[in-house]
Amino acid sequence: MSQSVDFDRVLNRQQSDSMKWRRYQGQDVIPMWVADMDFAAPDAVVEALQQRVAEGVYGYGVVPEGLPEALCAWYHRRYNWQIDPQWLVWLPGLVSGLHAVAKVFGEPGGGVMTHSPVYPPFLKVAERSEQQLIAVPMLEESGDGQWQLDLAAMAQQITPETRLFMFCNPHNPTGRVFRREELEQVAAFCLKHDLLICSDEIHCDLVLEPGLSHIPMASVSEAIAQRSITLLAPSKTFNIAGLACSVAVIPDAKLRRQFNQQMMGLMPHVNILGYVAAQAAYGSGEPWLEGLLDYLRENRRLLSEWLVQHPKLKMSLPEATFLGWIDFRAYDQSYPARWLLKEAGVALSEGADFGLPGFARINFGCPKAQLEQALARLDQVLL
Repeated sequence: MSQSVDFDRVLNRQQSDSMKWRRYQGQDVIPMWVADMDFAAPDAVVEALQQRVAEGVYGYGVVPEGLPEALCAWYHRRYNWQIDPQWLVWLPGLVSGLHAVAKVFGEPGGGVMTHSPVYPPFLKVAERSEQQLIAVPMLEESGDGQWQLDLAAMAQQITPETRLFMFCNPHNPTGRVFRREELEQVAAFCLKHDLLICSDEIHCDLVLEPGLSHIPMASVSEAIAQRSITLLAPSKTFNIAGLACSVAVIPDAKLRRQFNQQMMGLMPHVNILGYVAAQAAYGSGEPWLEGLLDYLRENRRLLSEWLVQHPKLKMSLPEATFLGWIDFRAYDQSYPARWLLKEAGVALSEGADFGLPGFARINFGCPKAQLEQALARLDQVLL
């Protein structure tokens, strides 16, 4: 049952510490870029934070009693994935986790394979760990009208030095939810080539397409679980990214020990308020999430109907996330986000940062009125 929440309420974030809004402070710009929703977090999260802040002491913290169990219960209930609390390694952010995995399990001069387009940090971890990036382009709108992994190209481009496959599911920026058959193919590929798979599943709770559900990569088989590191966080689900609390699920004890040992002293502790928020979210946030999903589906419908009026634009309907991946190439703009920021005063995320110029990503995780205003501004340029 959906919790009654006023997602239409417009919050004034222009004078806050919000990265999303501060970038264009004092300018007539509607920020629709970074994956940060313009909704208040669940009341249970706010109340838990207020109670913790009222204690007045903010020293070094530890993982709260009950948080691992709450997280494991969440993923078992929603995805039938049985996580052992001992598998959890808490991190101060998912991006930190991506870089840590590359540093610990990659080798200088080795290869890191991923797909493109993809969340920009995926394209940076190899360079920052002195490894070679192998970014294999996805197949555009193949088969069922959705973006697909190109397994044949992956097989052609892999090198003997490749050690890691960095996977994003649900996929950012396209919003694709990969099916079991595809996951089994990825698992077989990684097993065949002796690859460790790092799976970013931070958007797993935000599946919008009826009839679809997220399948954790590590749940596909015991064999792939033992060579998997799954990165999770409550941040996108409950809009609490600024509290910096994420977790790596590492079923294999040897990999987990290696990760912990090599990251000791290099990785900061999780924010103590992040722990509090995570526990409240996983314990009491599900009704709020159901309301959010209903609202995002309506915003997705609004965006899709708007696109019908713009035949030069293309977008595969995002099956998950609150992000739309729009093809602007018919306008002959390699950097459409830069162009639309200047001409329309709407800030989108530049496709080139995801590895695919000519596209831009729009964030529809906002009140309907804000989305409508942004689309109306884009109309002035695109119609």
